[in-house]
Amino acid sequence: MGSNQTIGGGGFHHVAIRVYDFEATITFYTEVLGFTERVRWGEGDKRAIMLDTGDGNYLEVFAGGAQGQKPEGAFLHLALRSDDVDAATERARAAGMEVTVEPKDAVLGGIPVRISFFKGPDGEIIELFQSTGADKL
Repeated sequence: MGSNQTIGGGGFHHVAIRVYDFEATITFYTEVLGFTERVRWGEGDKRAIMLDTGDGNYLEVFAGGAQGQKPEGAFLHLALRSDDVDAATERARAAGMEVTVEPKDAVLGGIPVRISFFKGPDGEIIELFQSTGADKL
């Protein structure tokens, strides 16, 4: 865990992308770049996977993207580690940021987490991510 006391722990957790060819993307990141599968969930266009980049930071890949190259790429959001998603979300709200997903509990491939989302100053989507179970993600 990081040492950013403002958001509680802090540090980079993952970047998320939505892709058209899910299997080709997984193959590229695992076989070409050496990422390893940590957890996956869902089916069809609702599939997702967390790939460890090698240092406990992740690339989260979602299926269901549009075919072809995207003008600005496939990136969906930036996720930051937190040990208190609720407090960090309130801090963003107090700074005038629009909270798009209130803090909530979720389970990703059997691993419990607490998450929230808000828009940054230029509309970028920022997720706050807290592992809440014994198996940390």
